[in-house]
Amino acid sequence: MTAMTLLPIHIAAGAVGIVSGFVALFALKGARVHRTSGMVFVYSMLAMTLLGALIAAVRDVVPQLNAPVALLTAYLVVTALTTVRPPAGSHRVDLALLALALVVTAAFFVFGRQALTSPTGTLRGIPAAPFFVFGSIGLLAVFGDVRLVGSGGVRAIRGAPRLVRHLWRMSSALLIAAFSFFIGQAKVIPKPVRILPLLAVPPAIVLITLFYWLWRVHAKRSSRAILTTARGRLATEAA
Repeated sequence: MTAMTLLPIHIAAGAVGIVSGFVALFALKGARVHRTSGMVFVYSMLAMTLLGALIAAVRDVVPQLNAPVALLTAYLVVTALTTVRPPAGSHRVDLALLALALVVTAAFFVFGRQALTSPTGTLRGIPAAPFFVFGSIGLLAVFGDVRLVGSGGVRAIRGAPRLVRHLWRMSSALLIAAFSFFIGQAKVIPKPVRILPLLAVPPAIVLITLFYWLWRVHAKRSSRAILTTARGRLATEAA
């Protein structure tokens, strides 16, 4: 199959990924709709990102940026999934994913530095900023993985840390996909609705919803801590 043949599959997988991602984002967490749409999101995003990386390399479409972004997105999806569904041999999987994240993150900063120091301030027409933005996301994920491996891997984390890791990685992957389509590929959107503020709405919704869920998890955790402390004081006073 040629790159041109793979392109429609890449686009279709991306469309399915964005739709299923939004369904999972707003569905009741843990419910059947959330689980089903989440798995559809995982498979479609993996298809989209891996095909995207291949197409970027074969057609020479700024592979210095597109290939690492595709691999970073795939990595975020996989680690979000393994957080809630640890695979067999999860320790080796954790280490392999950490190694992938290190390589991809290093690539972003290397290419970003090349863009920054070039006479035009760009690399293949791309300024340094996108490389450093995605590199920062990768660096944040790497720090999380290092802590995870040091604490015993995905099977060792429970409660709020487990949920936060799953939420931010899945949502970040969806944010990258939404931004890439609605902003990065705005030229394929019909002109009547090709309005920048309007196209920025879907990525903004993902970002706002991510912050909402993180706040909700933190608030719920704080409430439980206050309740536990209060119960302990009552028990002490009663004794």
